[in-house]
Amino acid sequence: MPPYKHIRTTIIAVCVLWAWLIAITSCKSNTNTGNGTGQEAISLPDTLHVGTLYSPMSYFIYREEQMGYDYDLVQRFGSDKGITIDLHVAPSMASLIQMLDSGIIDLAAYEIPITSEYRGHVLPAGPENTTSQVLVQRKPSKKHPGITNVTQLVGRDIYVENASKYQQRLINLNNELGGGIRIHTIDKDTLITEDLIEMVSEGKLPLTVVDSDIASLNRTYYPDLDISLPISFQQRSAWGVSPKSPWMADSINSWLNDTERKKSRSRLHKRYFELSKVSPAVNINFSSGRISPYDDLFRKYAAEAGIDWRLLASQGYAESQFDTTVISWAGAKG
Repeated sequence: MPPYKHIRTTIIAVCVLWAWLIAITSCKSNTNTGNGTGQEAISLPDTLHVGTLYSPMSYFIYREEQMGYDYDLVQRFGSDKGITIDLHVAPSMASLIQMLDSGIIDLAAYEIPITSEYRGHVLPAGPENTTSQVLVQRKPSKKHPGITNVTQLVGRDIYVENASKYQQRLINLNNELGGGIRIHTIDKDTLITEDLIEMVSEGKLPLTVVDSDIASLNRTYYPDLDISLPISFQQRSAWGVSPKSPWMADSINSWLNDTERKKSRSRLHKRYFELSKVSPAVNINFSSGRISPYDDLFRKYAAEAGIDWRLLASQGYAESQFDTTVISWAGAKG
């Protein structure tokens, strides 16, 4: 065979091999950049910078321990992925969006409304929640039957934060009903939403309005509340990443769709939004001359500590009602 034919054959073979390698690489690339079910196209960073807001739902500190539904969930994401979570607490929603825009954070682990207002700044990711604004009132009784329809708000006094979305919704509702709702606003520097809910529970205020998830959480502290009446349309919300990072949204969504993650999220939701934070009252019968079944132990160890044993007993009652099997919503054991 002439030399030039050997060269031509070699060139053809090389070209075929090169085309095959390009095709294989292209297929892998298409698989990786799909809907998150394949291998991640871009590896997650060693440290994920996460932003949130200080709130009783997302992130708070209880007995020097960091807690919160969104906080716990994002920490589990970091643990499963083997990455460190660097938490930033923003002072407001606007600041949180700005931190995401500027690249200070990679993920906003807070429920951001899925609206046209944020569409250009936030790509929804992670757990999606649907809420509505609800009326917060005390549970109905014979003396106070309660409000079951928005038309019954005419002639009623309702207290909400000044310049809040709750005030705006009540103004719109008032116009729809032809007027008559007495809307009172409270300065945010004086009281916050949770304060208003507590004051309704205590009978200091008649009514307030909050989002349904906030209402559900606070009802675990104040079981005498009724939050069954919605006064607005439903609103979707979710975590958010930069629109420039769809791969990260895919990674988070894929992780959440795992069967074990769904179970874990369900347990977290029950812990924060369903389990009562109030211990049931226990009646103590002093006629027997005893406070609890553990009086002998309280006496023994109180003497060693040099304190009154009844003080130790009262602490046991306050924390677990003398139930050694109880586990609180925060994880403390009786």
